[in-house]
This record gives sequence, C-alpha cells and structure tokens, in this order.
Amino acid sequence: MRKIRLLFLFLLITPSVVFAQNKRVEVTFSKCVDGDTAKFILNDEEITVRFLAIDTPETKHPTKGEEPYGKEASDYTCHAIENAKTITLEYDKGSDTYDKYNRHLTWVYVDDILLQDKLIQKGLAKVAYLYGDYTYTEQLQASEKVAKKQKIGIWSNEVPKRENYWYIVVIIGIVLLIYIVYPKGRKKINRKIKSQVKKEFKKRIS
Repeated sequence: MRKIRLLFLFLLITPSVVFAQNKRVEVTFSKCVDGDTAKFILNDEEITVRFLAIDTPETKHPTKGEEPYGKEASDYTCHAIENAKTITLEYDKGSDTYDKYNRHLTWVYVDDILLQDKLIQKGLAKVAYLYGDYTYTEQLQASEKVAKKQKIGIWSNEVPKRENYWYIVVIIGIVLLIYIVYPKGRKKINRKIKSQVKKEFKKRIS
C-alpha cells in the first residue's frame, strides 16, 4: 500500500517538474541583425530572435542612428553565432514566447555559453526589459555590476575610435574646385591645403 501511495505521489509531482523546466531547441545560423537580434533556422523555418533581458546600443535606429558601441556589439554577436558549432535557444518559463513584433524571446547559447552574459561582461549590453521572473536575471545583473565597476564598454567615458576619412574626400573635392575656378592662385592655395591636410591627419590619428 505504501508503494502505491509513493507511486501515485511521484506521478502527481513529475508533470509539474517537467512543466517548470525551460524549453530548449537547437537551431542553425541564418542572418545577423544587430547586437541583440538575429535570425535562425528552426524546423526548416527562419525565425527572428530578440535576445531576452538585454539591450545593446543601436546601429540602425531611425531616430537615434548608430550609438557608441553599437557596431562593436553587433560585430561580436555576429561573429559568435556565425562561428558557433552549436546554437541553442532556451525559452524562459517566466517570459512570453513572442514580443509585439512576433520575434521569439529566448536565451541564446553559443557552444553552451550564454551569449547575453558575454555581451554584458564585455560592456556591450545592459540588463533591460525585465517583465517577469527570468531564470538568469541575477547572473546578468552580477556581470553588469562588474562591468560598471571596471568601466568597460558602454560604462566607460570613451567613444570607440573609427577609421573615418570622409574629411580627405571633402578636401580633395575642394582642391578640384579651386583648380577649376581659381587657376592663378593654385600654388598659394596648394601650400595652405597641404598644411591643413597634415594638421588634420595628425589630429585624427592621434
């Protein structure tokens, strides 16, 4: 009789334990979007995934444009998922499955490493959009605390340097215009432009 009771109790408890577990599915890489969004193939269908519980700087926002460290976050995410041997999505039992844009809301694992946590550790993302009791919230918050303390990435006062030589194109355009419009003053203007180019170039690379 005791064995029957124990068996009955086990059968009652088992479904609730299974239900409480987060669902995991393996996917394959399809396309990079930005630091916190990517496309994967699940069951022969392309899905868009919004990484749960984090926010990375914008790269293509219609009003904000490209924010500092947005490109770095996007490049890191793209490199991670593009070169991963295995990619696993984990649907959190405390979260909705989709957002208002019909994107899947999941934890993203690359080779068994939580990508959200790596982005935060490197100062390329912050903990955000917490609308429930998510499984790894405390882990992310602990990593964010360290990144803030060490002033890494978005938590630093530094703006990432970019190779931007647009000013050279502008100067070349001015030179060509001067050659056409003011042929007599070429020598004098050339000396000034060369001097300005040198100063500007030194300033940009310093």
